[in-house]
Amino acid sequence: MIRRRLLAIVLLLAALTGCAGSGTAATDPSGATSEAGTDPDSTGQPDADATGPAEESGSGDASGEQPAASTEDPHSLTGPSTAAQVPATEPVTADPDQQLPVTVTGEDGQEVTIEDTSRMLALDLYGTLAEITVGLGLGEDLVGRTVSNTQDVLADLPVVTENGHELNVEAILALEPTFVLMDTTMGPPEVPDQLRASGVPVLVVSSDRGVDLITEQIQLVAEALGVPAAGDLLTDRFEGDLEAAHTYVDALTEGWDPLRMAFLYVRSTGSVFFVMGEGSGADDLIEHVGGLDTASDAGLADVTPATAEAVIALDPELIITMTGGLDSTGGVQGLLDRPGIAQTTVGETERIVDMADGAVLSFGPSYPAVLTALADAIYQP
Repeated sequence: MIRRRLLAIVLLLAALTGCAGSGTAATDPSGATSEAGTDPDSTGQPDADATGPAEESGSGDASGEQPAASTEDPHSLTGPSTAAQVPATEPVTADPDQQLPVTVTGEDGQEVTIEDTSRMLALDLYGTLAEITVGLGLGEDLVGRTVSNTQDVLADLPVVTENGHELNVEAILALEPTFVLMDTTMGPPEVPDQLRASGVPVLVVSSDRGVDLITEQIQLVAEALGVPAAGDLLTDRFEGDLEAAHTYVDALTEGWDPLRMAFLYVRSTGSVFFVMGEGSGADDLIEHVGGLDTASDAGLADVTPATAEAVIALDPELIITMTGGLDSTGGVQGLLDRPGIAQTTVGETERIVDMADGAVLSFGPSYPAVLTALADAIYQP
């Protein structure tokens, strides 16, 4: 599986999208809109329960029953659908056996000794590091969050980002952290050195994201936090959930040729309109949900402007997009009115599937639940 680096892509989208001012509603580069200090998961997602893998899944999928193969040809379905909200990640233990101090060398070559995580922050664009921390049973040690952290358990924590995706060093230091875990997906780039100059231990980890990297990242975070046994538990649960999710998707797609899908990033009614291609992470998602990524098939890499000509050439049968982005462009009709969309198969069938901005490309322990919720919206809307 190819390693995915999404940072440059997302920062490009963020720069083109624009951000709200500090203390007001802010849009993070993955598209999630939030009010500072409140629950940012205001995506309008329905409260429907996904019928995913077994109940013991850490993502909270309920039924434990695998679906029968679809009796209706997915190529014949019409109309839009919205993926169900993904449940919050459950801790593998309420009281992990933590062994500190731990000395780790970060991605930036800096050796860090972690002695105390009782007041920590886990900061990255996707919310992955905080989600892993919660899954390891150390969520109560977190004292702040970014706008990407959409779990209810973190909603009351103060926000330490401004302008959507920029870290506010003063806000971080005001929380008197004993440790900061972060990657490089949020700027400014001098933040780690500024925090270290104030006496705060900072570990910078990899910004790579992808299905094949989730287990590695869980293990890395667990080692740094001194809870390797909890890391093993979370890894085992994630891998079991992922296997169950693959089985679930396979059951839904059995007997049918893959749907031709495209992931489109759209924001507002202006020029922020992109096809996310090979290496963007969207190709991983489409592959694992049983589809054929038309962008990768056409040789498009990373992010490509969604010109009318490009969209028409892809001719997807189904479009995946973010809920916040879809809302911002005028809903389903607004997307259909975009240049080129009307001339595609989707222009005739209106097969547009949207999913919460903070979930659909999160690549954390909840990824199996993302797959099953998205598969339900695609194959049994």
